[in-house]
Amino acid sequence: MGRKLGVDYGTVRTGIAITDELGFTAQGLETITSNGSDKIILRRIEEIINKYNVDVIVLGNPINMDGTKGKRAEETEIFLHKLKSRFNNINIVQVDERLTSVEAHKTMNYLDINNKKKKQIVDTLAAVYILESYINKKS
Repeated sequence: MGRKLGVDYGTVRTGIAITDELGFTAQGLETITSNGSDKIILRRIEEIINKYNVDVIVLGNPINMDGTKGKRAEETEIFLHKLKSRFNNINIVQVDERLTSVEAHKTMNYLDINNKKKKQIVDTLAAVYILESYINKKS
């Protein structure tokens, strides 16, 4: 049984989280700064897949609160197709990520993390929430 990889995709920064070996918990791994280059993200994801024996990629689906798709959802769909093309031997699923960034900001406010540090970790924390959502649905 492999690990699960959570991805909070963004055109500038992409948060990455991973499960423990048993798949019970999610931990933030890193934020990939790509500045618009999906190749950078895909290359790093491939390295992580190989290092951690990943068998599922969980990609956040940024649909609007009213259920419609906006620009971010369209960009994420394009990235989803790139993921599926490159990693066709890995199960790739999407989960609703509507409130993950809000929850990440609430958590960081509660922990009194300064604004500069928040920008660096918000995407990774959102990826943790995306992955936890998947884990909770599976159990």
